[in-house]
Amino acid sequence: MPSISIITPSLNQCGYIERTLRSVLSQDTPDLEYVVVDGGSTDGTLEILNRFTRELRWISEGDRGQADAVNKGIRATNGEIIGWLNSDDIYYPGALGKVAALFERHPHMDVMYGDAWYIGADDEIITPYATEAWNPERLKGSCYLCQPAVFFRRRVVDRFGFLDVRLGYCMDYEFWLRLSEGGARFLYVPEMLAGSRLHSSAKSLAVRMKAIQETNRMLLHKFGHVPDEWLLSYARIWLNRRGVRRAEGGRLDSPIGHSSGHRSRVRILGTITMAPVLALSAILISLLASLWWNRGISRSMILTLSSWIRGYSRSSQEKRLSSLWDSST
Repeated sequence: MPSISIITPSLNQCGYIERTLRSVLSQDTPDLEYVVVDGGSTDGTLEILNRFTRELRWISEGDRGQADAVNKGIRATNGEIIGWLNSDDIYYPGALGKVAALFERHPHMDVMYGDAWYIGADDEIITPYATEAWNPERLKGSCYLCQPAVFFRRRVVDRFGFLDVRLGYCMDYEFWLRLSEGGARFLYVPEMLAGSRLHSSAKSLAVRMKAIQETNRMLLHKFGHVPDEWLLSYARIWLNRRGVRRAEGGRLDSPIGHSSGHRSRVRILGTITMAPVLALSAILISLLASLWWNRGISRSMILTLSSWIRGYSRSSQEKRLSSLWDSST
């Protein structure tokens, strides 16, 4: 079996980190190296880490953010397979054993990713992460890899470099895109491997707006344009941030995080037949976002928004006919 190194970047997550540590240390993987890179926690995290000094290594010092902490952990470890688990996420029993066996069975694969649950503060399951089968072109419009359920060979870092420390929210997504564009080989395994935690700070609309803005800037720099899916996600979050969530029964909400961009098209389209104010607002913000980020409006965006308008017109007509029918009877 290939050796595995797990890195946990940490900062003031004492309410969750012990569950994270135990989820790693309880894995049935004999050749496991575990390092926690703490950014200088002041909330009791260090006291928890001190209780696990026999089972893992840890440091606590200032850093440049999560990406810098993960990079430190990669440099400090030697395992052939690398994974990183944030200090509020968890692995499910047997996950690392499955990962090691799969990498041994597929020596030419560079990256392996599986399924994950969104979980709440008490580890309760909220909803599955929308993972998809590997498609490099699709990855540009949707981050469908759930970071705690992704593992990669050390040779990937040797070839493509470390995480971009300039990024505070989408460093994982940029890394997957960089590997994909460079020709790394990805393997999707439909096994439930990890829990990605949603809590109050992660759900913050302010955080989501910062994340989508950073993601769009990264995509613009990398590809010269922002894919439509991410512009639609920006419109959704922009409207949600301003309280435009419900209008005549319509909703614009979708799962938290930058990974939900691929769902926005479906969610907003479902709303458009129900909420005139929300529908028109979504169309306007989508157009403005396209002009802002891409300095123009793509044909695919025009076709998408045109389909929304047609769908809204049909719905309005059906409602009028239903109203006339009800009044006549």
